[in-house]
Parts: sequence; structure tokens; C-alpha cells
Amino acid sequence: MKIYKKDPWLEPYKQVVERRNRQILIRKQEIAGYGKPLKEAINGALYYCLHRDNGEWVFREWAPNASKIYLIGDFNGWRRSEEWALAPAGGGNWELRVPGERISHGDLYKWYVEWPGGGGERIPAYATRCIQDPQTKIFSAQVWAPEKPYRWRKKRGPKIANPLIYEVHIGMSSEDQKVASFTEFREQVLPRVIETGYNTLQIMALQEHPYYGSFGYQVSNFFALSSRFGTPEEFKALVDAAHRAGIAVIMDVVHSHAVSNEIEGLSRLDGSLTTYFHEGPRGQHPAWGSRCFDYGKGQTLHFLLSNLKYWMEEYCLDGFRFDGVTSMLYYDHGLERDFSGYPCYFDGGQDEDAITYLGLANILVKELNRNAFTIAEDMSGMPGLAASIRDGGVGFDYRMSMGVADHWIKWIKERDDWHWSMGEIWWELSGKRADERTISYAECHDQALVGDKTIIFRLIDKEMYYSMERKTQNLIVDRGIALHKMIRLVTLATAGDGYLTFMGNEFGHPEWIDFPREGNNWSFFYARRQWSLVDNPDLRYRGLWLFEKAMLSVAKETSLLAVPPVCLRCDEEKKVLLLERAGLVFAFNFNPEQSFDRYGFAVPGGSYETVLDSDAAQFGGFSRNDDSVAHLTVTEGEAETLYLYLPSRSVQILRKISYDK
Repeated sequence: MKIYKKDPWLEPYKQVVERRNRQILIRKQEIAGYGKPLKEAINGALYYCLHRDNGEWVFREWAPNASKIYLIGDFNGWRRSEEWALAPAGGGNWELRVPGERISHGDLYKWYVEWPGGGGERIPAYATRCIQDPQTKIFSAQVWAPEKPYRWRKKRGPKIANPLIYEVHIGMSSEDQKVASFTEFREQVLPRVIETGYNTLQIMALQEHPYYGSFGYQVSNFFALSSRFGTPEEFKALVDAAHRAGIAVIMDVVHSHAVSNEIEGLSRLDGSLTTYFHEGPRGQHPAWGSRCFDYGKGQTLHFLLSNLKYWMEEYCLDGFRFDGVTSMLYYDHGLERDFSGYPCYFDGGQDEDAITYLGLANILVKELNRNAFTIAEDMSGMPGLAASIRDGGVGFDYRMSMGVADHWIKWIKERDDWHWSMGEIWWELSGKRADERTISYAECHDQALVGDKTIIFRLIDKEMYYSMERKTQNLIVDRGIALHKMIRLVTLATAGDGYLTFMGNEFGHPEWIDFPREGNNWSFFYARRQWSLVDNPDLRYRGLWLFEKAMLSVAKETSLLAVPPVCLRCDEEKKVLLLERAGLVFAFNFNPEQSFDRYGFAVPGGSYETVLDSDAAQFGGFSRNDDSVAHLTVTEGEAETLYLYLPSRSVQILRKISYDK
């Protein structure tokens, strides 16, 4: 059913929805041919990426504004000569074939591109590996052709019905003050992810980027795996190990913009500012200082679509989380908009070329792997973004519920506990479009960055430095520990179709993330994860991690996210929120002071057992309930009532285990 039939508020925009949908399908046909799959026509990586053909190395580039291109590198003393010049191959393409014995695995190389009025060194647009010189900090492309290619044991990850996502940054995953490696992550962190119970890894900063502190969001080399973290084989071993453990691996892909650096990146690759980008002010992102792709250009489409295919085929990834989708969707990048109503999505300020690209990207991903999935990071709430193309949408499998984290910040920062509204929490956390699937989170990497605060740091602040030992009594810490658990569980209990956390936040990692930069004397102190905190049984971090583990176990065992939640009661006076989902009853008591004896509410008659209790001692609570006791409903008139003891700042999950009355 078309999205404007499911949502009557979209009916006035039916023609726009249909036009956008038609443009996606027409563009697919133009690229692939009538009735043919898109994946067979998207082969830019096979053509342009450095490869061997009949014993020769084949170098190619699309540079329509170039007047001359030389290959320079270790193999020719970095000197320009006609012997190493690429020849025009038509359509703005250039080509050079070199006998295989003249170039070796590991050699560094670049282009020297000449254009009318100038010239300079450049890295090939389709370079698949780039290396930064430790002294000069300058990047070069590198020939990567090991004698023994990696042998996969499990190329594809599992089919994920409801993603439980662990968002990670490889470089900052070590406790040591350094840039961690793929191998270290596989050996030291992946086992933690497996034990905690996540079923999806979302890896940031994989595409090569000149500035480590950009978190990977200022990409220079779109086909190159960041060499900071190790080799392609080491990354493949990580993906393989995750697959064998039943974990899907998706990539944080940045197609919303490109770094403006010219020596390392795509900008002025052949002397022109518009090779892959818009001309004039539209080609410059006003907030990020980066270059904006022209999604209407055929070569730009092929470049970006080929990029997706390359990552899926070369590294066997199971999908993508598309960063900065809001910036792509609107001519003004969504800046200074409040997105207060439907006209904001159909007022002519939308980049329909970008919408077409995103639709094509989703078609391609599914053609390459029907179990792969895509997630849109969009703060605008554009209807149809995560609806199927068949129904008139753009085709994402999920969208991030970005407002959930914003509301938690607002409630914690601006209101005391007595002014938290149970109805507002339910409404803001559960209110989602019925025709789209969503991923909820209480906090991701955004809330952990310097200048912001994680939930645990907002709740406990400086007391984290002095009072996190289990033997230490501190009311501020008690409050923070209790609410940290409740916030995460109510976010999961009300989530649409998936749940996410950032690495370390599951156990309340202290402080913030601050990458090495001039302002902190290039320190790695805050660009790491202190796993020893959660491993120490004398500290309260371990209880938070054990709770997260138990919470995810319940979610997986009951297929919690397969059915929508139902609100049983929003008790504003007592600050109690009761929910039902997948046969489980969630009883949240957000009251900061009062516990309630014999708090009654209607449920199907029978006996109920406690599945999870946030107040249990192992989770850092006070064990105010005997969780081994079964709870029997009481007949009151025609209704069955369940009476519970609800300790303050705690949540219980119960499940019916016996007879109907």
C-alpha cells in the first residue's frame, strides 16, 4: 500500500511522492537497462580500482578536466616521465598498463595531474589503500596485492530481524593511550560484544580520513580502509569472526559530503571544483567546511554506488548506516529548520537527486544481499524515508529515532525527577510512524563527545571520580545507577524495531570522548575505553554491564521487538509507568522517594514470575524484592488484579507462568 494511503496526511503530497518514486525507478532503468538488476551495471570498482589484467597492472582514472596525468611512485623515483603517463581512453577516462614485474606489493604511488593553468599531486579517486607518512603526515596510495589473499570462513552474517547494535570506533577501543587495531579489537573487544548479547556491530571511521579527530566523518578516500587500524586482511578476519559468532557487521558510510582537502581527497582532483561536486556555494557545506556531492551527475552516482558494492563484496559487510542523511535531503542541509509539519518535506527545498541516489543505494544493497539492511541517520523525520520503494518510499530498512536521546538529555538536564512526566516519556519514546521501522537509543557516540555528556556523567558528574566503589555510600551515585538502568530499559521496551548503544556506554563509561588535538596536547587519554573498570568486581560499573547483558538476553529470548508495546498505565501522581510487550509486563517506578506496597493493576489472571529486577544486588541495587516469589492475581469483580511491591527508582519485568482464571 502506498505511503499516502497509510497516512492520510500525505494525501495532499501524492504527486510529489509519486514523482520522487518514479525518478528512482527511471534512473535505475537508465543505468541498468530495462528489467535488469542494478548490481550488474555498477562496476566502477572493477574498472577504476588498481588491478591485474593478463600480467599487467592497470591504472585508470576519470578526470575530464585533466590535460595530462603521470603515475609517480616508489617504482620510478617519484619522477614524471612520458613512460609513466596515462593515455586518454575516452569519456574523460585515462589509462596506463604497466608490466607486472615493475610494480610490487607495498609500493606507494600517486598521480601528478596537469590541468589548464596548473597541476599537482593527487591520490586516485578509487584508491583502495592509503598510507600516511609518520613524519610528513602526507598520504599516498599503496599497491596492495598480498601473495595469499584472505580465505573467508563465513562471508555473510546472520539474518537480523531486530538489530541490537553495538556502535564502535576501532581506534579508541583499547584501554591503552594509542590507536587500537582491528586485531586488538577482534581479540579483546569482540568477545565482550558477544558475551553482552548484541547481534550487530556498527563500525565507524572505516573510510580513510586525514584527520583522526574527525571521528571518520571527513572522508578523503572512499574506497580505502583506514590504514590506521591495520591491513585489509586484519579487518576481514574481524568481520569473519563476528559472522562466525552470529553477529552482523554494518558500516557507518559517509556519502553526505567529502573532505575539502585537495592533496588527499576528491576536491579539485583534476583541477576542477565540480568533477564530483556541485559548483559555487552549493558545492560547499556551510557548517562542515566540506564538499557537497552532485547526486545528479552520472559519474557521481556510479562512484558512490560502486563504493557501496565494493565494501559489501570486498569486506562482506551486511549493510550500512548512512550518515548525514538530513544534509543530503535538503538544499539548506536542514540547518535552522524546525521540521514542524508536513509541508517542510514537500516545499521544493528538497534535493530530489539525493533522494534518487538514496533510493538506488537501497535497491543495490538488497540486490547484493537480500539479508543486508540499511539505516538512515535523519533528524528531519521525512515521511517515507524508511518505507519500501514499492510503497513510494526511499527504501531504508530502518531510521534512527534521534529524538529519543535528545529528550533524555532534556529531561535529565532541565527537570528534577518529580517533574518527569510518565505520559510524556511514553509518548516521546513510543511515538513512531507505523509504516517505518526504527532504531532507538538512549545515547550514541554523539552524546559522549567532548562538549556534551553521557547519561551517566549527567547523572553522577564529579562523584564518579570518588564514589564508584561498591562499599562507598553515596546518594547521588545511587540515583545515577538506578536511573541509568531504568532509562536504558524503558528505551528498549518502547523501541520500534531495534536498539543501539555506543561502546562502553553499556557500563556507564566515565567522562567524554576527546580525540588527540592541539588543544589537548595531542593526548589519547580520553580517546580510549577503560575496560578495567567493568572488569573490577569492587566497582559499580560491573553491575550496570550485568544489567545490560540480562536486559538484552530477555529481549532476544522473548523476541521483544517483534511486536509493538502497549501502555497499561501512566500514573503521573506516583510516577509509575506500566507497559506490556511480547507477553512481558514492565513495571517502572520513577518515583525518587516513594516505594509502593500492593500497587495493583489489571492483567490476565494467573501466576507471574520476575524475569528481571533492576533493584537486584548483582545489578548494583538494594534487593528490596524477593524475586523468587511468584505473584498471583486477585479476582476483583470481573477483573484480575496483580499487586506488586514497587521500590522507588526501579523496574521489574514479569511474565505469566501458569493458569488462566
